[in-house]
Amino acid sequence: MTDKTYKEKLAALDTFLFDVDGVFTDNRVLLYPGIDPVRTFYTRDAYAVQHAVKEGLRIIIITGGRSQGVLDSFNRLGVNEVYMATSNKLELFERLVKDGLEPSTTSYMGDDIPDMRVMQRVAFPCCPADAAEEIKGISALVSRHAGGAGCVRDLLEQTLKVKGKWMTDGAHTW
Repeated sequence: MTDKTYKEKLAALDTFLFDVDGVFTDNRVLLYPGIDPVRTFYTRDAYAVQHAVKEGLRIIIITGGRSQGVLDSFNRLGVNEVYMATSNKLELFERLVKDGLEPSTTSYMGDDIPDMRVMQRVAFPCCPADAAEEIKGISALVSRHAGGAGCVRDLLEQTLKVKGKWMTDGAHTW
């Protein structure tokens, strides 16, 4: 049996796990007394997430952060599985697997050491261009885009194109 091609691997994916800081953000956080840390998201990443959800892909967010703004932002995009304040991502992943998540059809995009053990368990580990070297070394895809600058869109767009779900009628609306 031959190994699957890159496009065949993308076509087989139906679940996408994402870290937040360093993936959806550029790793910078504004800190002001008395309020949640302030992050910025790249709108094209957000567009790709909401389109992927509309096209039936499962999007799961796993973050160590606790910001209500992050939760609200993902909920607005149609993401219903957002796990906040996750100190051990592998434990959460194992729980998801026990509940039916299939690692052989799952991708995980992370950027740093806390993401590594989950990335080693999924079919398609990937990362932003500016991820830690250890993470780049285990990734099937190192996006040409940095965290907070289009890496999420890169992965989801490539996958949706391979599946024939990129330029659908639903692509023209939010």
